[in-house]
Amino acid sequence: MTEQREPTEENATMMQAFEWYVPDDNTHWKRLNRDIQKYKDVGFTAMWIPPTCKASTPAGNGYDIYDLWDLGEFDQKGTVPTKWGHVNDLIELADNCKDAGMLLYADAILNHKAAADEIERCRVVEVDPEDRTRIVSEPYEIDGWLGFTFPGRGETYSAMKWHWEHFSGTDYNAENEKTAIYKILGEFKAWAQSVDNEKGNFDYLMFADIDHSHPEVKKDINAWGEWIAKRLSLRGMRFDAVKHFSEEYMMEFIGNLRDNFNRDFFFVGEFWKDSLEDMCGYLDRVGKYQQFSLFDAPLVYNFSEASKTESYDLRKIFDGSLVQIRPIDAVTLVMNHDTQPYQALEAPIEGFFKAIAYSLILLRQEGYPCVFWGDLEGISGEHPMVPSCGGQLMDLILARKMYAYGNQDDYFDFATCLGWVRLGTWDRPDGCAVVVSNAGPGEKRMFVGEQHKGEVWTDVMGWEPGEVKIGDDGFGEFKCPGTSIAVWVRDDAPGRDEFGKYKAGVGFGKE
Repeated sequence: MTEQREPTEENATMMQAFEWYVPDDNTHWKRLNRDIQKYKDVGFTAMWIPPTCKASTPAGNGYDIYDLWDLGEFDQKGTVPTKWGHVNDLIELADNCKDAGMLLYADAILNHKAAADEIERCRVVEVDPEDRTRIVSEPYEIDGWLGFTFPGRGETYSAMKWHWEHFSGTDYNAENEKTAIYKILGEFKAWAQSVDNEKGNFDYLMFADIDHSHPEVKKDINAWGEWIAKRLSLRGMRFDAVKHFSEEYMMEFIGNLRDNFNRDFFFVGEFWKDSLEDMCGYLDRVGKYQQFSLFDAPLVYNFSEASKTESYDLRKIFDGSLVQIRPIDAVTLVMNHDTQPYQALEAPIEGFFKAIAYSLILLRQEGYPCVFWGDLEGISGEHPMVPSCGGQLMDLILARKMYAYGNQDDYFDFATCLGWVRLGTWDRPDGCAVVVSNAGPGEKRMFVGEQHKGEVWTDVMGWEPGEVKIGDDGFGEFKCPGTSIAVWVRDDAPGRDEFGKYKAGVGFGKE
């Protein structure tokens, strides 16, 4: 009897399908709709879209969230569509993703609410901004923007109105226009304890801080999670600011989704902290019963440091990273909307290093790579940025889709030049050989397998000229240009004619 072998699944690759400065022209859903098939063809398997819900202003990106239940459908906060577009365009995007086999992940903003409709009187104490466990005032009453009545939506989808008792803190007293961190007092009121301990207790982040212990809050947010997952055929969520709200509630929310949809959901949290110990502690707790991932913030900082340090020892590039010790839980990335230029968590990465960084997350076994829209298509507006990797990031993603399979042999034997080989699988046998250098031209003698003897390999990027003929012993002498990369594959391997076909920048600008 012939042994039945399972086919090798296509490598999973996520796209962060936005950046902070996308024009506020209400057409971004249309941009993404136009290019879904291109992104699928080049190798993306999942798309993380920006917050779908109504922001506090027409130009808001959605992290200043006003109404979870308004996806660009109701006339609220000066606009019907969100910055990203109208609800019908969003639903069309979701349907087209489903038809194309592209998994859709939504950005969930569950920590806070902004731009309340009414002032409400509540009792508070002020706390020290640097130590939120230290009370610095006597209890007194303030006028807080804490009444959310959603007059444009009414009771469509949800009848809940939010009042002061649904929040644990706020930052503004309308009575005297004083800004501070106000801890709201009341029966069973307290900062959530299962949050990060930075600043004593990091429950409060911004705006009106949601109290996830309140039963009405939990009921409404849980219902929203089920509703939006069904409406957009979601296959995952990215959670904003997870170190600022209750871990217990997070586990309840994701458990409820998985229980109700009987399918695998992917969940990833933004726990942005350069502390591997704290990240692993969070994963141990939240991931105890439900699979959960985090973005690999320490790796981003390694990339930033490496790009700015002459003769940086590339053998240390994964030191202290999440992907090094917990690859199954790590979403690897080079840049995102928080670390891009002029943002609060900016982590500059020199242009020459982007190709090196992306090859390290796209062409290796470990981690779930996430490619940033700004690197892929460029950034417009006030802070423009050209597409990364000389406009050829698409080719690196395609190389991942086509050839980055099988066992991995590392040649990490020189400080400024790394190499590795992916040896292929039974049904994806071609494999690839990668060389990267952050100094002068690099060269590695690497084994690709005796089955490849006599083959001619070339660089799919086209950056390293010439050919490599594989010897009878299965070895080849692979090179790369200085401060660059080369991705070597058999010159007549399936898919070689696809390289150079997909152009960067076409998703850039107005629809």
